[in-house]
Amino acid sequence: MSERCIAHLDMDAFYVSVELRRRPQLRGLPVIVSGSGPRAVVTTASYEARRFGVGSAMPAARARRLCPDGVFIAPDFAYYREASAEVMAVLRRHAEEVEVVGLDEAYIDLSGMPAPHAAIRRMVAEIEHSTGLSCSVGIGPSKLVAKVASDAEKPRGFVVLSMEQARVRFASAPPGIVPGIGPKTADRLRSLGIDTLAKLAAVPSSELMKRFGPRFGAELKRRAHFEDGSPVSEQRKVVSESRETTFDQDIADMCELESLLGRLVERLCSALVAQGRSGRTVGIKIRLDDFSTHTRARTLPDPVSSADRVGPVALELFRRFDPPRPVRLLGVRVAGLERVRAGRGEQLTLRVEPT
Repeated sequence: MSERCIAHLDMDAFYVSVELRRRPQLRGLPVIVSGSGPRAVVTTASYEARRFGVGSAMPAARARRLCPDGVFIAPDFAYYREASAEVMAVLRRHAEEVEVVGLDEAYIDLSGMPAPHAAIRRMVAEIEHSTGLSCSVGIGPSKLVAKVASDAEKPRGFVVLSMEQARVRFASAPPGIVPGIGPKTADRLRSLGIDTLAKLAAVPSSELMKRFGPRFGAELKRRAHFEDGSPVSEQRKVVSESRETTFDQDIADMCELESLLGRLVERLCSALVAQGRSGRTVGIKIRLDDFSTHTRARTLPDPVSSADRVGPVALELFRRFDPPRPVRLLGVRVAGLERVRAGRGEQLTLRVEPT
């Protein structure tokens, strides 16, 4: 069987780039997309702002200190979704298998194409011509190699690597550059003296499985060697969707919190209904002023998506939790998502799910 050829396309500073389409006068300036409240975080920053040390998920207050002359713009996710749809439409015109990952990235299976590198270059050129947005591309024999390669030379990168070349190029890189190795795992590895992918690859599988468990230990070993056989799936399964908000000031009033929870439910359910999806598990997330985070969930016999079905469940979960301290963050989610089948009604029979 011939080797697979997988591309990972990652839009460059996507939210900022989309904003610059309608605000071209801001090109070349340090632009930062973030909320405006005291607890807001940076959604993304232009490359000009990144030179000042501004990065995604950073508190907006810190970003203002690092880049006092930055141009701060409130996020407009409806506009970003429209731009994302334009990009993905281009990919789907040229490739049969496209796996969309969020608004700004996708995997494309180029296997079997007579000139795969030329094909993806044509897609990149069409995206820029039709949307005005640039992107970076990584190509490899797997999604893992392609993903790491696409991050290697942003913006406007185009990196092609074999599995062996990826091992050599990223040998001295920290393990956290590999998808699936999150900050907590990277910290644990660092505490063991494993601070590069080469060191991780050299650890015996038995030692990793002893430290991290049989399944995850073996997976760490595979990822360190850039081994990945996962397919590009056009129908990527999204198992849950949520909405949450961090308050500018902690809130203790239950009536106010219940009202805010109702608004989150409305936002979440509007999206689910528009997407034609429903789920059986309704959950809430509460972060108190001492930064402790608590979740509660309940599973229903039948999938639900409307606010008048999700809302009562979320509200009961919230009242049963009865926050003992002021609340810093509040969220609601629906999990176990599936496509709504025509003619299927929603029911509200409940059963408790242990959390």
